[in-house]
Amino acid sequence: MNPQPAFHPSPYGLLMLAGIGVSIFLWRRMARKDERLLLIYIGGLCGAFLGAKIVYILAEGWLHFGADDMSLQLATGKTIVGALLGGYAGVELCKKLTNYTSATGDWFAVIAPIGIIFGRFGCLLHGCCLGNVCEPAWYSLKDAAGIDRWPSVPVEIAFNAAFLALLLIVLRPRRILAGQHFHLYLIAYGSFRFAHEAVRATPKILGPLSGYQIACVAMILLGVVRFWQRRHIERQTLKQLPVS
Repeated sequence: MNPQPAFHPSPYGLLMLAGIGVSIFLWRRMARKDERLLLIYIGGLCGAFLGAKIVYILAEGWLHFGADDMSLQLATGKTIVGALLGGYAGVELCKKLTNYTSATGDWFAVIAPIGIIFGRFGCLLHGCCLGNVCEPAWYSLKDAAGIDRWPSVPVEIAFNAAFLALLLIVLRPRRILAGQHFHLYLIAYGSFRFAHEAVRATPKILGPLSGYQIACVAMILLGVVRFWQRRHIERQTLKQLPVS
């Protein structure tokens, strides 16, 4: 009997697990205040995995239907855009089921960029999520075939690092727009990703637009609508406070 080959997890998978582990560690600090917060985190995580898969299939996974690599593509394909949309839905559903009414978005606004940074380093090592072919330059990256491409993954890492710095250095310490930080992230990341898709090697399914750009529009609208609704609630609450 031939011995079975040992299983060696890929750096991509390890970095994804590391991102989830860091998010769990950060969330535990908040979850100590209320046991319902653990259920809300689990709901967000499950929603993120489901959303990542659904949006990937709608954006480009369906193009592999019937292909030789269909099973592999559908099993491994996922997208951050879908994860953010699905995670938001999962959190809101669990908050309603547990009757939790306080804002949780400011914590998720910290956790999401950190998790995405870990995941994108995995993409960098794995060689996926490529940018368009470009002329050789100091910033270009070579793919597995030695072709120069736009550094889409490093640019996305830089965006998330910049947003995280803004959040931790400016917004959170000064309590600027407290309770709205995840809505700001949805708007910012959705806008960035919509523009960045122009230089990413993703299939276009509606004229010049990729499926991910369509999902980005939904993300931006979600962020804007929820931002306005939260502001409206805050203003109504202030009006109801007694004047001394």
